[in-house]
Amino acid sequence: MKRVKKENKEKIMEIIKKAGSEEYETSWDDNGIAQHKKKSNIKKGRISRARGARFELKIRADLEKDGWIVDKWTNNVDLEKKAVVPAKRKFNPFKKILVIGTGFPDFIAFKKINKGNYEVIGIEVKINGILSKTEKEKCKWYLKNTIFSKILIAKAIKEGRKINIQYINLKEKYGL
Repeated sequence: MKRVKKENKEKIMEIIKKAGSEEYETSWDDNGIAQHKKKSNIKKGRISRARGARFELKIRADLEKDGWIVDKWTNNVDLEKKAVVPAKRKFNPFKKILVIGTGFPDFIAFKKINKGNYEVIGIEVKINGILSKTEKEKCKWYLKNTIFSKILIAKAIKEGRKINIQYINLKEKYGL
């Protein structure tokens, strides 16, 4: 076995140190493919998810205060099959739990209008209030097939340090 010179050993150690640097983190997806992510982006994502979850709780409390009965919507629309299907569950390997609430829209709410009649609405919580193209298509399908009487987008409006809620009717905003 060859002896490694001290200078080369230092260079090798420096390369190993850079490879395992604290700037990137490696994880593997379901297919076993390695993904390299910046730790700063991982932190931003964690903060954004927590912020979104807090905002969802605020929306739910606000709707319940207004007399709506609110629940998580655990279904999704398969645009190819043109049918409502159960939302896929996601496994969190770090907490060893199965995340259930991944449906679209986020909430279903209903309120009694009169004897035997209820208004059923879907609520999608978006801090910025903007839907993607596929989300718009899914909303259009829900409204066309009268799954919901209307779909509201809950948007955060920041006034100073206080965050207020603005509900945007999807039909009015996008003309669906």
